[in-house]
Amino acid sequence: MLTKQNNQNKQNLLPVTALLGGAIIWGLLWYPYRVLEQAEISGSIATAITYFIALLLGLVWFRKDLRMSHIAGGEPHLLLGIALFAGWTNLAYVLGVIHGEVMRVLLLFYLAPLWTIVFSRLLLKEKLSLHGYLVIVISLAGAIIMLWEPESGSLLPSSYGDWMGLSAGFMFALLNVLSRKDQYHNVQSKSVAVWIGVALTGFVYSMFLPDLPTLGGVSMDSYLLLLGLGVIVFVLSVVVQYGVTHVPANRAIVIMLFELVVAAVAAYFLTDEAMTLRNWVGGALIVSASLFSARMNRE
Repeated sequence: MLTKQNNQNKQNLLPVTALLGGAIIWGLLWYPYRVLEQAEISGSIATAITYFIALLLGLVWFRKDLRMSHIAGGEPHLLLGIALFAGWTNLAYVLGVIHGEVMRVLLLFYLAPLWTIVFSRLLLKEKLSLHGYLVIVISLAGAIIMLWEPESGSLLPSSYGDWMGLSAGFMFALLNVLSRKDQYHNVQSKSVAVWIGVALTGFVYSMFLPDLPTLGGVSMDSYLLLLGLGVIVFVLSVVVQYGVTHVPANRAIVIMLFELVVAAVAAYFLTDEAMTLRNWVGGALIVSASLFSARMNRE
């Protein structure tokens, strides 16, 4: 009896550990992309290459679970939507943390629960509970405090990084809702769609840069970093997907918020960025809204 209980505890601990590990890696992942940017590999081309590597690994790993008849059947337009929304989500996230203040970008990204509630209501016809209204109010209050510029009175994002973080969270919410709406395709098909979408979005975005990116003068260290990041992105995708599949949504959200703690510590030691009091207050409200969202998911 005791052995069965120990085995059950281990089974419960594994997905939680997977999510916690995923949160830690996501909280640090911005730094290698900044290093690549300093090595004159733009964020868009670095994103495209790393997700293309993840795609190749995924096609090998999932080869037994991918069937063209299954992918093309049902509602293939949903997979197309997942690819497009995932493409912008991940590219905007990387561009945001490269060119903006890490914590501001992450906190604006974590407005995603607000957009998820709105899109769930519009696209999935889900009813809005009291906690849903609280998430909306608290999220908006946090965003207003962070974005408000007293000099101009503007509530719009004031920097490129802020716009990228905000748009990444917006698209991430659409991605989540669309993934829930698509009950036909398996997780493997959706993962491949995500990798294809991000790789293509990164390559297309790079084509519109003033100076077309070249990799001729890139050092071997940068190539190895790109390869390592591609492997990390693939492993991270599989690990986090395993975690969210086996952990209740309310617990998963709380665990993934640990990313903010890791990012805050990393930004303190690796950059000279400092959070203002308004950013801390607004960020605290946004995190609180995410916790309310977790409570809503449990109910």
